[in-house]
Amino acid sequence: MFEKLDSLLKRYNELHALMADPNVAGNPDSYQKLAKEVSSLEDAVKKYTEYRKVLAELEGAGHLLEKETHEELVEMAKMEIVELEKKESGLRAELEEMMLEEDPDANKDVILEIRAGTGGAEASLFAGDLFRMYSKYAAKNNWKVEIIDNHVAEAGGFKEVIFAVKGAGVYKKLKYEKGVHRVQRVPATEASGRIHTSAVTVAVLAEAEDVEVHINPQDIRLDVFRASGAGGQGVNKIESAVRITHISSGMVVTCQDERSQNKNKEKAMRVLRARLLEHIRKEQELKVAKDRRIQVGSGDRSEKIRTYNFPDRRVTDHRIGFTIHDLPNVMEGDMDKIIEALIQAERKLKLGKPGA
Repeated sequence: MFEKLDSLLKRYNELHALMADPNVAGNPDSYQKLAKEVSSLEDAVKKYTEYRKVLAELEGAGHLLEKETHEELVEMAKMEIVELEKKESGLRAELEEMMLEEDPDANKDVILEIRAGTGGAEASLFAGDLFRMYSKYAAKNNWKVEIIDNHVAEAGGFKEVIFAVKGAGVYKKLKYEKGVHRVQRVPATEASGRIHTSAVTVAVLAEAEDVEVHINPQDIRLDVFRASGAGGQGVNKIESAVRITHISSGMVVTCQDERSQNKNKEKAMRVLRARLLEHIRKEQELKVAKDRRIQVGSGDRSEKIRTYNFPDRRVTDHRIGFTIHDLPNVMEGDMDKIIEALIQAERKLKLGKPGA
């Protein structure tokens, strides 16, 4: 463990040196990439630095105890050693937890796909509510949201919305959101005041690097067509919308959010790479014994993961039995308590602790 921590500390210092280089500082893309890596290492490095300081203090107190003959100072040194040993033990436990095998996608950007499920217009409205919730959560974390494609429903909200979220630690926090989100509330059109239950599916895909997923140009078919819906006077005058079909897998991605055909193609390819990477990862997971998988829920989009009950102002995550009576604030992007509960539940699973 400590070899790995020494390596992380060395890399952390290297990154800070690189970021101080004027050539890097003048390149926003390079600087942002390095800053993102620094952010991913910061918690572990700070904890390890604190641990090393305690070890040094322990060593110093030990030397003092060996040399000191004054009874009162000897007692003080003994008391200090007891406290430092307790602190060292606690920090070591925290470091062991932090050094558990990290998700390789933890610090990647993500692509979220929200789709209205059962419930008709109410499901589409809630899909819009979830998009707003994630957008506000992203803003609180200084993440950037970029819409890739969307299909607006007649009654409002979305039939489907696909968007990217970029920033430090995005996948680490949003990976738990994949699955079925159920809403219970009284629709505006319900005269009798009866509560309806609707559902929305959420897919969370780690953005794939080119080196991770190689797509043979001969394995894709590109179709272009005129974009539909809002977008200004020129939206339907040129064939800017793009549909990409991955022949071997049968995956189809469309994008019409941009007026530029090239930009739409670029966005569609990002979604395709992310979906293919997810497909590869799922195939790999199937090869791992079920009892060796460590995760909070299966993450399958058919799994009901959370219920948003508006009459009771209650949000319940069914995977860990966590309930919070603060629904209005959650819908405003205040998701930290839910996300932290899921992170802690996964840590307990990894550590094999009771109650996980």
